[in-house]
Amino acid sequence: MNHYRLATLILGLTGCAASPPSVQEDVTYIAEWIGADPIIGQRQVSLTFSEGRAYGNTGCNHWFATYSLEQKQLRFSNIGSTRKACTEELNRQERHFLNLLAHVEHWDISSIDQLRLWPVQGKPLRFWPGQND
Repeated sequence: MNHYRLATLILGLTGCAASPPSVQEDVTYIAEWIGADPIIGQRQVSLTFSEGRAYGNTGCNHWFATYSLEQKQLRFSNIGSTRKACTEELNRQERHFLNLLAHVEHWDISSIDQLRLWPVQGKPLRFWPGQND
């Protein structure tokens, strides 16, 4: 093989290497599953990362937190929410969502491009990337 073909082959292979997935800031992720439970209700459950803060909607109330991200490790802290009255089903979903967020240890991107937030135990929170804020 001549040097030109070898260089073309090497450049072609390295040019095809995908950059590693990352958590995107200022993109609203829309939840599809909270652990083993599908989302209920008319309002979306959402998550946005922005400059060390995370926020979104629980399906009833707005929530907010700080987060730390180091490679695949992710931790949420100082989690809070507004306190609007909701149906019992939405209150249950909200408590479950916020509880899982408090126990998230790491994240990944699935083979179908869902952002998955993995708690210490159990199934992950699963989000689709939505729109840029």
